[in-house]
This record gives sequence, C-alpha cells and structure tokens, in this order.
Amino acid sequence: MTDSLATALVDLQRLAERLRRDCPWDREQTERTIVPHTVEEAYEVAEAAYAGDAAKLVDELGDLLYQTFFLSLLLEEQGRGSLEDVARSIHDKLVRRHPHVFGDAAELGSPGAVKKRWEELKADEGREGVFHDVPGVLPALLHARKVQRRAAAVGFEYPDLAGAFADLEDELRELRDAIAGADPRPETEPVDRHFEEAGDVLFAAVNVARRLNVDPELALRAASERFVARVEEAERMAAAEGRDFAALPLDEQDRYFDRAKEGAA
Repeated sequence: MTDSLATALVDLQRLAERLRRDCPWDREQTERTIVPHTVEEAYEVAEAAYAGDAAKLVDELGDLLYQTFFLSLLLEEQGRGSLEDVARSIHDKLVRRHPHVFGDAAELGSPGAVKKRWEELKADEGREGVFHDVPGVLPALLHARKVQRRAAAVGFEYPDLAGAFADLEDELRELRDAIAGADPRPETEPVDRHFEEAGDVLFAAVNVARRLNVDPELALRAASERFVARVEEAERMAAAEGRDFAALPLDEQDRYFDRAKEGAA
C-alpha cells in the first residue's frame, strides 16, 4: 500500500471522528438510522457501475466507503469492534476462503468451481442449513436470487437454462389457469391464488435472470426507466402535434409509444 493511500484512509477516519464529535446530526446517529443510507449508497454504486460512469463510480464508492468508516466508529464507541477489526476480519475471511490462492489446495479452473468451493468452506465454518444467514431485509428480487443461489450451491436447481425457462412457462400457464378470465378491479384485495401464482411467476423469472447472470433488481429498474423515458417521449411527440397524450384513446397512445421506442432503438 502506498503512503498516499494510507494517508487518505487515516484522513477519512479522522474526519469521521470529527463529524461524530462536532456535528449535531452525526452525533445523533445509530446503526439503525445509518443503515438505510448505507443501502441507498450501495444501489447508487451499482447504478454508476452499470452506467459505465467512472467519475460517478469514484464518487459513489467514496460515499459507500464512508458508511463503513462511520458504522465501524459506532462499534468502536460501544467497545464491540473497530475499523481495524472490520478490515482484519474480511482480510482473514478472504484468505481462508481462497485456499487455491493462498494455501495448498488444488487449483480451481473456473469461476463456477471457485463459487462451489466458497460455499463448501462456509459450510465447514459451521454455517448450518441451505439458507443460512440469508438477510430478510433484502429487496424481494435479490432475496429470491439469494435463496436460489443457496439451493444451487447444494445442486438443487435445473441442470440447464432450458429447464429454468420451462419452469417459467409452466408458472405462467398456472397463473393463466388461476385467472380463468377474471379481470379484477384496480386497487382491490387480490385473490389468494392469484397472489401465490403471480409470486411463483416472479420467482421463476428471477431464476431465469440468475442463469443469465443478470441482476434482477437492476434489470427491472432499467426496464422501468426505459418505460418512463419512452412514455415521456411519446407525451412530447403528442404535444408537438397539439395533442394531449393523457386524453388520447389507447390505440393512439400506443402509436406514439411505438414511435418513441423506435426512436430510442
């Protein structure tokens, strides 16, 4: 590590200590009030990474790094840990879980083999059960992917992508059968079976995304943003022709939407 990197990290630690001591807002914070900001910063890091915006990624990584420093400082105040403990813990864990790099274990030739060995090592550390330590606070799409990964780690998954697609098609069929021509009014309580079958479809769709190495949370967010952009462009197109998009019949709204979609392609 360079002297400049060490200095930068020490400066950030001192800044965290100063803000905790002298800033009224920082003084009032606890783990529970800070963690929502930590989660938000993690998503902003992901957004910058997927956008390929290096400058924004540097900025957002700094925000996330500060969260680590601040939460570690709270632990230190309570005598339950410190930034040094955090750093040494992750260092030792990564060394322990990479025996093919730091030990005498056989070389692993693929990312999949490394992942499988990682899960085996976690089990050797005393973590019991297939779904050990799956955080309940994860967003639903990420929670689904996490439990699917845990099941896959013990071999409980479809052998190929075709199996995952077939399962998705089966779940869609079951949802259509459950609906059987129903068309519920908006903002009403869902039928229990509709609720369950729709959930199964979403779970199966996450499984397909996982097999494609697609993060379902980020992919859905990106799809939502594309939809928003296209509707807003359709609205602008209609306004340019002196028409109110919201007042148009659906077939004409669709025509503007298709034009917006073609323009974005």
